[in-house]
Amino acid sequence: MKSTSLKRRLLAATIGATAAITLGTAGSARAQALPSEVRIGFQKGSATLVLARKQQVIETRLKALGVNSVKWVEFQFGPPMLEAMGAGAVDLGSVGDTPPVFAQAGGSDLVYVAATPSAQHAVLVPADSPIKTLADLKGKRVAFGKGSSAQNVAIKALALGGLTLKDVEPTYLSPADATAAFNGGKVDAWVVWDPYYAIAQQHYKARVIAETSDRRLASASYYLARREFATKHPAVLSAVLDEIGKVTRWSGEHRDELATLAAEATGIDAKTWSTAFGRAEFTFGPVTPAHAAQQQQLADAFLSLGIIPRKINVVDAVWYAPKP
Repeated sequence: MKSTSLKRRLLAATIGATAAITLGTAGSARAQALPSEVRIGFQKGSATLVLARKQQVIETRLKALGVNSVKWVEFQFGPPMLEAMGAGAVDLGSVGDTPPVFAQAGGSDLVYVAATPSAQHAVLVPADSPIKTLADLKGKRVAFGKGSSAQNVAIKALALGGLTLKDVEPTYLSPADATAAFNGGKVDAWVVWDPYYAIAQQHYKARVIAETSDRRLASASYYLARREFATKHPAVLSAVLDEIGKVTRWSGEHRDELATLAAEATGIDAKTWSTAFGRAEFTFGPVTPAHAAQQQQLADAFLSLGIIPRKINVVDAVWYAPKP
């Protein structure tokens, strides 16, 4: 399907399904001081944000509220995005479960504003590697992004193999650097998320020894915002989240079309995106007590391992949309 046709469908759905919400938020937004621009951080793996950016549904929605500019800022993975958000350079964005814990422990005043399932992750080894099980990782060089969701998956996966980070040689690399290291034989294993996981399978014949379809390794992803932005502009934030929710639901119902659009937007081939989207979950909603408890467990585990410097209370960083 043509991109322009999809755009018309998305806009029609937005107008038809949310007219009442738009009227309500428009009135409350006008009562607030509007931001001159909303800055959204995204990653190539955040397919819904890639699609929302391409179709400009957030721009259209916010223009009706009086916000005339949306700036999209691309990041390779979560920690740099939250660093930028903490510095006031980005207003909101989507990351895995681990970056928010590091950000809160580091004193960044950010808030959880929505939850969605995480992209699938895997522990990968080269096709000809002698490593067959997680226990075989003992003494090996394991690559993952420091402070990323892959670090949490790595810790959980090692535990399933009876190991800890002290039993391996952690190699902290961004996805791009880890790709080169993995293909160059500089690391023995790589923990990463889609679409990098799918790229490694499709193009480098990487072999999977564990993946997050095993619910013991599964996690969630979150949309985070600067607390100041969420506090000053709740109607604008709610409108953005409403549009993201619609695009997320559409994505789950049109995975083949989404793969084509994601390929056009990112330069990653459609076959790779189809692999990633075929195993993805597309749901979106508020942060629940269960999410907060899961994040608290993660934070407490990281504290006990000495990975974060102090105890945090996740519920202190959860934002709730004001009632109309």
